[in-house]
Amino acid sequence: MVEALEWHAAHCDRSESPITARVIRSLLAVMETDTASGRRLKNWAGKGIEDALALRVTGGIHFLCLTGEDKRLEPVFAGLVTDQAQVDAIVCAAVEQCDHILLPWFDGPPQTNESARSANIMAALLWLSPRLGSKFELTEIGASAGINTMMDRYFYDLGGTTAGPEKSPMRIVPEWRGAAPAGAEVEITEIAGCDIAPVDLTDPAQAQRLKAYIWADAQERMARMDTAIAMAGDRPPDLVRMDAAEFVKQRLARPQAHGVTRVLFHTIMWQYLPQDTRDAIRTMMAEAGEGATTDTPLSWIRVETNRETFRHEVTVKYWPGGEEVVELGEAHPHAAWVQWLAG
Repeated sequence: MVEALEWHAAHCDRSESPITARVIRSLLAVMETDTASGRRLKNWAGKGIEDALALRVTGGIHFLCLTGEDKRLEPVFAGLVTDQAQVDAIVCAAVEQCDHILLPWFDGPPQTNESARSANIMAALLWLSPRLGSKFELTEIGASAGINTMMDRYFYDLGGTTAGPEKSPMRIVPEWRGAAPAGAEVEITEIAGCDIAPVDLTDPAQAQRLKAYIWADAQERMARMDTAIAMAGDRPPDLVRMDAAEFVKQRLARPQAHGVTRVLFHTIMWQYLPQDTRDAIRTMMAEAGEGATTDTPLSWIRVETNRETFRHEVTVKYWPGGEEVVELGEAHPHAAWVQWLAG
């Protein structure tokens, strides 16, 4: 667990999120407290890194701050207390007081849905459009609250290349590094998502939980989350509770309209899937790819973490004609910036 906590803290440091890194490091001190949370940390039977345990618990601690359960945490999450020993003391005191509230946060992976990550998906669609056609039917797995499943309603400015409805209240404008993607027509004809434990953005309690997983260093993310919640209130995303492999199976089995590219996409969730599920999805996509034609193309867009380099890589694979994986770019984990490599 010590190694896992240090891994996640270093990951936050590299992602320019020092507040969250300090809170994660304070869990080393929590492990030594006489609390149920401390004992669960110390005796965790799973895989600390792959289970994202640090982010589960940090989300719970952020929740204590956001809801006012422990106001001593406010200067920590505001970045006003930076000394690690002081952070340790404040977090340990909060855990001791709110142990019963924090414990349920151990039970499931973090829901880190982030609307700006869809910038990578839109850029990939712009890249695919001249190769496969401008119409796309999208399927998202690990969709959490379905925030990226609403991307057809967002406006994008990707290094000067624009897409989406200009009057949208959600404006995705990441810092763009490298050449802008070529301008192309993109029409999303349909978009749906699944999650094994979906979050209902129209439920205030569930929406508050989702906000707690947002790293305190990123106030722009909190503003985008509020916008997404409001948009879901007007029209909820098309989101179902389902195993990822079963959802992919069902979506691939549906009749495909001619001239529409069928796209599977996901953003920073692959690590949470069981190996059997990953293998099943790979097999289904490969088999579907064999049957793809120029009239019924298939593509797989991924924004996932390279566990060796810490880089979040934007890759695409498509059928027919381009069965090899193409790396299009690299992105900040919450898409504050995108390094575009594809031109």
